[in-house]
Amino acid sequence: MMIFTEENGALKAFRGGELLLIEPWGRDSFRVRATRYPAFSGKNWALTESADRGNASITYAQAVQVNGTGTARDCPGIGEKEAVITNGRIKATVNRVGILSFYRDDRLILQEHFRFYDGTISKESRCLKLPAREYRAHVGGAYRITQRFEANPGEKLFGMGQYQQPCTDLKGCTLDLEQRNSQITVPFAVSNLGYGFLWNNPAVGRVVFGNNRTEWVAEAAEEIDYWITAGETPREILRNYTEVTGRAPMLPDGYLGLWQSKLRYRTQEEVLSVAHAYQDKGIPLDVIVIDFFHWTLQGDWKFDKEYWPDPKAMIDELHQMGIKVVVSVWPSVDKKSENFYEMDAKGLLIRTERGSNQTYDYQGDCVEIDPTNPETRKYVWEICKRNYYDLGVDVFWLDNSEPDYVTYDFDNYRYWLGPALSCSNIYPQFYSRIFYDNEIAEGNANPVNLLRSCWAGSQKYANVVWSGDVPSTWEALRDQLSAGINMGLAGIPWWTTDIGGFMTDDVDDPDFRELLIRWYEFAAFTAFLRMHGDRGPYNIPPLDNRDWGGGYLHTGQPNELWSYGEENFRIMKKYLDLRLSLKPELEQIFAEAHEDGSPILRAMFYEFPQDEKAWETYDQFMLGSKLLVAPVLYPGMTKRKVYLPAGEWENLHTGEKVNGGCVITAEAPLDIIPVFRRLA
Repeated sequence: MMIFTEENGALKAFRGGELLLIEPWGRDSFRVRATRYPAFSGKNWALTESADRGNASITYAQAVQVNGTGTARDCPGIGEKEAVITNGRIKATVNRVGILSFYRDDRLILQEHFRFYDGTISKESRCLKLPAREYRAHVGGAYRITQRFEANPGEKLFGMGQYQQPCTDLKGCTLDLEQRNSQITVPFAVSNLGYGFLWNNPAVGRVVFGNNRTEWVAEAAEEIDYWITAGETPREILRNYTEVTGRAPMLPDGYLGLWQSKLRYRTQEEVLSVAHAYQDKGIPLDVIVIDFFHWTLQGDWKFDKEYWPDPKAMIDELHQMGIKVVVSVWPSVDKKSENFYEMDAKGLLIRTERGSNQTYDYQGDCVEIDPTNPETRKYVWEICKRNYYDLGVDVFWLDNSEPDYVTYDFDNYRYWLGPALSCSNIYPQFYSRIFYDNEIAEGNANPVNLLRSCWAGSQKYANVVWSGDVPSTWEALRDQLSAGINMGLAGIPWWTTDIGGFMTDDVDDPDFRELLIRWYEFAAFTAFLRMHGDRGPYNIPPLDNRDWGGGYLHTGQPNELWSYGEENFRIMKKYLDLRLSLKPELEQIFAEAHEDGSPILRAMFYEFPQDEKAWETYDQFMLGSKLLVAPVLYPGMTKRKVYLPAGEWENLHTGEKVNGGCVITAEAPLDIIPVFRRLA
């Protein structure tokens, strides 16, 4: 039997030593927490924004429990059959054994999965003794928590961040809640039934969107914590979600054009020569990137003077050319670094629970920083400010931001914030705040930083997130479209990829060059246009022994627009010009992301929520509300099917007007990506 009480407009319930709290938390939304501890932890995690919590109403069903004389109890909240809390369009009910059900406009949208005998509730498999909320104790106090919900027939689910898979609709998928290179966990899902669900817990775990039930698992946690919202459309759901987790800031000027990068520019002279070559060819360049091992050792966080003798002069020269400068920063600290022993002694690094303290092994015996510790954030910023920011560096590229471990044995790592099992998914967010928070404090009102990972709410910290070190394959290109759609629906609008994929064996391979062009055409209509990759073959001579040439620490082949032949150069230049012509439109799309949380790259159903076919079309997307983009995703394809929703459309390349509400066949020779403008 539940005991219900009210507290500050929230519904509180007790049963069997479990404390349950349902609070109005923003527009048409609830935050739900449950624990077997005496009280909640007080951590808000992704729910960082102040939210209206004053519009709920709470009612109770008729009492069914009786006292010793056989008369119904009249004490409110004790022995009641059911409690009901309503906040705008969303309603939650808690029955007498604690099972929660959620309704949008009185239509059931989500209900806990419960298979336990109680005499009234469980109508099937009641002998399974399977609770909706399960706590399995760890030695030392935390629980392995499982939260179960009923599966909704016909439901489609989207969001959840980035998983390298072709599945855009996540129904039927099992997703590991773990940050890994190219896998980004952002545990917010959007349902076609008109609700959004945030698993507000950074613990390592998994979610199973099964056809028989949904299960959320946290490997180590003190409490269940989730947030649910109701909305008529995905736009309303994203608006509600970003109201309580934050929205991307306004993008400052100078980032919507070309970002030039490769693995890796080794010297100051190489960077300047590439920048001047762009200028000489009359190609506007917004950003140039200085990648890894421009430093002495990992964890020194400074330019190697042998190869970068005057970085400030270089940066000043690039600024005079109108080019912003990005510098790579890794979280790894080599044990030979000048900063290692002080950081180790002060507890500023990740700790291991057993065995070696090494957490990263690329080009050194390294331990990674622990940015969940505020002292670490202060320490690393002071070094990076002195060695980079004060020289004029515009953007920090926070690579390996998962962090990238030797092995992903999360039970072997511990942070200042707690065991990695309990909080590792929030690591990239704290890593980004080393720079975002301190740049804001320095008076930079519009910082921008590039990361390989993020978590729920990271959009508010000006994170440009890229999809990681994905291979140069057509399968990977198709996966990026799925990833981009779902990242946007998870609230992360600033998303990009390595054009052509990261890992290439032979830049002269015609198949790779076709892939590169198709990837570039796709990227021209995403949030950021960014040339990057590790381009083989690795036959460029080393500078000297310090450069570890010969394939050990190599530099890839050239990766500039003109590096792939005249015809490919023409195509890439054409799409850069087209992108720049769309700059006013792109600026408006970025403004929408700031104003209501809308993605940049949008699923078709985001703009056409009443169109059933739009909910099943995942090989094309909308750039903002007007441009329909149908990327070419297979080799040798010179035409493709495109679904145009009802209305009038214009072929962006030919100007031809087309009536929608049908599937057409669009011409797609190598230099054409089908794009249609919505007219009405």
